[in-house]
Amino acid sequence: MARFEIVASALDGILVLQPTVFYDTRGAFLECFNAQEFAQLGLPTNFVQDNMSVSRYGVLRGLHFQWDPPMGKLLRVCCGHIQLVEVDIRPDSPSCGMHWSIELTANEHQLIWIPPGFANGFLVLSSEAIVQYKCTAFYNPTGEGAIRWNDPSLDIGWNLDSEPITSEKDRNAMTLQQWLARSESRLLTYQNKR
Repeated sequence: MARFEIVASALDGILVLQPTVFYDTRGAFLECFNAQEFAQLGLPTNFVQDNMSVSRYGVLRGLHFQWDPPMGKLLRVCCGHIQLVEVDIRPDSPSCGMHWSIELTANEHQLIWIPPGFANGFLVLSSEAIVQYKCTAFYNPTGEGAIRWNDPSLDIGWNLDSEPITSEKDRNAMTLQQWLARSESRLLTYQNKR
C-alpha cells in the first residue's frame, strides 16, 4: 500500500503530497518521510538538514531561498495553520515571477515538495505555528537570498488583517527584478570563467 499520494502540483515542480494517516482510539500515526516511496515517486531522498520554526500569529517569514548550493525543501506544518507562498525565481523558467499559494494546517498532514529555484514564505494564521522542513543542502549564509514579501510586481494576496510581523532582513529584501538582474550577472561571470 502506498504511503504517499501526490494530490496536486504547481509551477513546474512544486508537489503536494498526502500521507496515509492511520487513526484509532489513541489518535493517529503517519510517516512523514520514506526514502523508498519518495524514490518511487521521483522525489529526492538525500536530505541533509532538518529545520523547524516556531512563530506566533501574524508573523510572516520570507520569501527565502538558497542558490549556493541550490536547496530544495520538504515542508510540513506540525502545529497550527499557515498560508504558504512559493514564487518561481528561476530566470529560465516559463513560470518565472509567478507565485502559488496554499493554506496548510497540521490536521491535514500534507507535505509540500519545493524544488530549488523557488522563494519560500509563509504567514501564520493561528495563534502559533510550528513548521518543519527537510533540506537537500546545508545552509550557506553567503549563498542565500530573499525576495520582498510585498514586492508589487508579484501581487501576492496575503491573508492579512494588519501589518505582518517581519524581520528587518525580510523588510530589506530585494525585489524579484533585483534578484533576476543579479542572477543574470552571476551567470555571465560563470560563463566567462569557463
